[in-house]
Amino acid sequence: MSPRPADLRLYWETVRHLRPVQFHGRLWFRAVRPLTDPSPAPPLREQAGPWVPPARKRRSQIGPDTFRFLNETRSLARHGWDDPALAKLWRYNLHYFDDLNAEGAERRGEWHPVLIGRWIAENPPGRGTGWEPYPTSLRMVNWIKWARAGNALSPQAVHSLAVQARWLARRLEHHLQGNHLFSNAKALILAGCFFGGAEADAWADRGMALLRDQLAEQILADGGHFELSPMYHALVLEDMLDLVNARRGAGLPVPDPWVGKIAAMRGWLDAMCHPDGEIAFFNDAAIGIAPPPASLRDYADRLGLPSPGIGDPSCRWLRDSGYVRMAEAEAVALLDVGHVGPDHLPAHAHADTLSFELSLGTRRVIVNSGTSLYGSGAERQRQRGTAAHNTVAVDGADSSEVWSGFRVARRARPRELSVTRDGDGQVVACAHDGYRWLPGKPRHRRVWRFGRGRLTVADEVRGGHAGATALFHFHPELAASAEADCASGVLALAQEPLLRWQVLRGAARLEPSTWHPEFGIAIPSQRLAVDLAGGAAMVAFSWGDA
Repeated sequence: MSPRPADLRLYWETVRHLRPVQFHGRLWFRAVRPLTDPSPAPPLREQAGPWVPPARKRRSQIGPDTFRFLNETRSLARHGWDDPALAKLWRYNLHYFDDLNAEGAERRGEWHPVLIGRWIAENPPGRGTGWEPYPTSLRMVNWIKWARAGNALSPQAVHSLAVQARWLARRLEHHLQGNHLFSNAKALILAGCFFGGAEADAWADRGMALLRDQLAEQILADGGHFELSPMYHALVLEDMLDLVNARRGAGLPVPDPWVGKIAAMRGWLDAMCHPDGEIAFFNDAAIGIAPPPASLRDYADRLGLPSPGIGDPSCRWLRDSGYVRMAEAEAVALLDVGHVGPDHLPAHAHADTLSFELSLGTRRVIVNSGTSLYGSGAERQRQRGTAAHNTVAVDGADSSEVWSGFRVARRARPRELSVTRDGDGQVVACAHDGYRWLPGKPRHRRVWRFGRGRLTVADEVRGGHAGATALFHFHPELAASAEADCASGVLALAQEPLLRWQVLRGAARLEPSTWHPEFGIAIPSQRLAVDLAGGAAMVAFSWGDA
């Protein structure tokens, strides 16, 4: 059956942004499969410096052969290493070996060497999910970090590590780019720090050259990772800290630009966290995948790296990333006024342009819906869609055409952005053209006014459209009570009023929704839906004595 014109258009609008390497690299990756090299491992490098305890992720090995990833518990006895009935992301996690360096790993010290030996015996070189470049990269890093912490890799494990490094050097993910290629480079550098001799030096040199190019592209001037996901930003920051740790431990110099990059990345992460200490949910983001931000902060401090400058605490505009943080007393608002991601790599993008989140104290109040799964199903599509975020959906469409799990066709482009001060408050205004392909070419413009215990959100959709709705998702622990027409209402925590809303323009209603703070979790919640009247809506949120 011939593809439909609409399908052809989706593909064209997606692939026209790709780089040549993403085409020919994918063809090469599929067509060329190098042989594994089982020759003896290079000698281990004599370590010239101490190993600083790294950031810790959550425990994931809960029994000798039982694991919990993405809030799902499975056993090797039942599923083995590569059961196709399990989600690919779960299988990837099984091959990462994160538990070797996770919280309380020392108490599971008897399990880990056995698991490493079992992996070697049951995963023949070059075959299966475990030998794909990304899990290979993360596993190599975890084995090396575990060994540098004082644990003994068996001779078989040392040999396997060398085989994996040789394999990875021939399977770099140029076709995928982004955080995958970054992880490949990191693994080669750590292998070059762990082993000695000419072969190991070649791994390190190749990794350093690759990393130099990727740092220049992937870390923006404001410190943000270019995929614009706070979760992936935290993972890449962990990568950089591990690289500093490994280079110092091997007696190798740390490039001067790394120090400045890390300081900027720390500042960006601080800006994109809520007062509860965890990341905001823009694009693909969930708690429990990266180490907690506080753990990363402590790791950087243990390494003696400089702290970031704070700047104006009341308003931080991350110009290159397209995020704004506004703060007043107990209230923090985080705004998305940027692109969905790099043109050639929007794999982790959501259609969340002009969305925002709001916290009062350590309590999240207005929340994006988060991310609970990958894949290409309907639920993944819904979570990436505009209606799962705190912004305006026009004619039931998404502001950026997210599709097939990790693809984006036509994308919203922000316009007319301004960040100004108005008396004691902040005003942020921005428009986007993500609905330009709809009849009438509607354009959404939003203005936030923040300060004095109040946040007013004014929306306008110019151009023809059948209907537009502003959506505001509430944290599931908050109970909403409203007047009959929902023109005003209160959000309460344990019957104590926390936030009030007043619809100044538009017709409002409460609707069911869901919140996904972690992979594998869906929590029922509520959202306020405000239909624009005459192309406009305005909602005022207030707290405290305002």
